[in-house]
Amino acid sequence: MKAVVIGAGIAGLALAQRLDAHGWQVTVVERAPGPRPQGYMIDFFGPGHDAAELMGVLPRIQELGHRVSEAVYVDERGRRRASVDFGTFASSIGGGLVSVMRPDLERALRESLPERVEIRYGAGPRKITEDGDGVRVELSDGTALEADLLAGADGIHSAVRRLVFGEERDHLRYLGFHTAAYVFTDPEVHALASGRFHLTDTTGAQMGFYALGGDRVAVFTVHRTPDPALPEDPRAELRRVYAGLGWMAPRALELCPPPEEVYYDQVAQIEMDRWSRGRTVLVGDACQAVSLLAGQGASLGVGGAFVLAEELARAGAIEEGLRRYEERWRPVAEERRRAARTGTRWFLPDGPVRLWLRRRVLHAAAALPGVARFVAGALTGKPTRAVRDAALDATTPAR
Repeated sequence: MKAVVIGAGIAGLALAQRLDAHGWQVTVVERAPGPRPQGYMIDFFGPGHDAAELMGVLPRIQELGHRVSEAVYVDERGRRRASVDFGTFASSIGGGLVSVMRPDLERALRESLPERVEIRYGAGPRKITEDGDGVRVELSDGTALEADLLAGADGIHSAVRRLVFGEERDHLRYLGFHTAAYVFTDPEVHALASGRFHLTDTTGAQMGFYALGGDRVAVFTVHRTPDPALPEDPRAELRRVYAGLGWMAPRALELCPPPEEVYYDQVAQIEMDRWSRGRTVLVGDACQAVSLLAGQGASLGVGGAFVLAEELARAGAIEEGLRRYEERWRPVAEERRRAARTGTRWFLPDGPVRLWLRRRVLHAAAALPGVARFVAGALTGKPTRAVRDAALDATTPAR
């Protein structure tokens, strides 16, 4: 069986690895000229963590990860206002958590692919057609590929989704935020940020800082805006919106790299009635984006890819495997979407009252394990065994 996976990001690489493990011939197509260097720190846990362990890639992810002791909310002078202990948080969600940069997570997944899995960079889909027995995708470089299955793992702005399921506006739910991430080098800021994830204790706009190796500092930003349109110059927009935050923000904005080195996007969710049509299926953010603020896009991308591959391996026909994939995985994604929409109100408070309430809740969570478990559950959603159950069921023929 042949599969073409569009998108060499987290979900696409995970799916390629699992399909290959089940005997598929896999080609991955990525429109970018090479692996993307832009990205942000991910707290990788939940179903994706389960899948990475079953795939044998978790040790490499842990090797590339960063040790973060806590997340600290600070005011404009750098004074601590509230905090979240990562050890307590990890215990509250079941223990498995790795803090890793998104490009490094992709690197670990990419390294897990055998040489027989081809990755073709610099091309994207232009036309997709299907004849019942297979699917054909014409690429922007003038070539075409034919396969038994086409998987769109090309993110929240998926070209596969647009070509097969319709325009993005029919599926995207804007949540009222813009977000950005970049990396700069500065020894002084690095020393201040080392060992902890620092967040500005602010309303309307927030910056986060965490230290990497070699005096590098990773920056994450999010701010409220009713306008979903993206700015022409992300760096100028960041300097305009975040100029008044204080503490490390002025230095971080001064050292912001050129716009092409800044990740900048909307905070949004994808909502669809169905994830497959014929021999074309969507996976990861292309069909289930919960939003960056939910903190679980990478985990759901890996987990969903794992479940898709296991259901295809178990089913007697591709269409049956696609149906079972959606039946098993859609409830997980929808529950996480609901939790994310609630959590955004607390991730970035819209006023001083909610900011004060967040501080009080975090203080209580630090002192009382029961409150910590409640807060963790509210932010991350219900635990799920979907990945491990899919792995077990894959050894049993489907009925």
